[in-house]
Amino acid sequence: MSVELAEKTTHKVHVSAPAGVVYALFADAVNWPLYFSPSVHVERLEFDGERERLRTWCFMDGQLKSWTSWRHLDPVNRRVEFRQELPASPLSSLGGIVNVRPEGPHSSELELLYGFSVVDHLPADLAWAERAADGHSRSQLAGLKAVAERWERLDELVLTFEESVHVNGPAELVYDFLYRAGDWPDMVPHVTRVDLTEDEPGVQRMTMETLTEYGTHTTDSVRICFPHAERIIHKQTTTPALLQAHTGEWSVVPEERGVSVIAQHTVVLREENIAAEL
Repeated sequence: MSVELAEKTTHKVHVSAPAGVVYALFADAVNWPLYFSPSVHVERLEFDGERERLRTWCFMDGQLKSWTSWRHLDPVNRRVEFRQELPASPLSSLGGIVNVRPEGPHSSELELLYGFSVVDHLPADLAWAERAADGHSRSQLAGLKAVAERWERLDELVLTFEESVHVNGPAELVYDFLYRAGDWPDMVPHVTRVDLTEDEPGVQRMTMETLTEYGTHTTDSVRICFPHAERIIHKQTTTPALLQAHTGEWSVVPEERGVSVIAQHTVVLREENIAAEL
């Protein structure tokens, strides 16, 4: 894949981390929701070792957008080329190149070049695209810099855990219960309120209020639903002081009799708040 940028914008940032670490974090797109606040979910659709096809859900300028893209990974030169296959409206094209250059054994330069076009070249759409692309790029670079500079402690800050329960019932009904979270206050004792909207099929915005031993707890999240795979991905859009990020997944796995329901969570601890919160 070759990306040509007729009119390009360039952002650069210095990172106090080895170039190999910075490249590896950027190349690992599936885990971007843990490190980049606007990123909600990245689904890898295809991968042949060099080229990958991704479906991404991400906030841009406050709007939740989704697109499909191709990336070519070059770990030898620490270079990633990307091109959106199905850009989010009002974009008609978007592509770019990321280069990671070593500046020493523990420092590097991260460079992002990108270009885009909009449908019909409408001034309002162009202004939005410029603002959204610039904000997204700066946020992504800042997020990557922050996580890369903690690379030696990252294994201690990222925690993953899961629980499962067997349900002697059909997978379709179990998934439907998880999907219809708006009905949970009538069915789940500790859930007192759920405000749920689904402006696009399978993409839910949810505010949930629950009762805990410490009082009332409110969470805001986005849920991406995959009914055919019986999976629901979720990410909190506002997190408590102790957490930098919180993502998770509900999955319904058929068994010989009934199903297993698996709840998986991954969190990134906010290092500077650990002592105060604990």
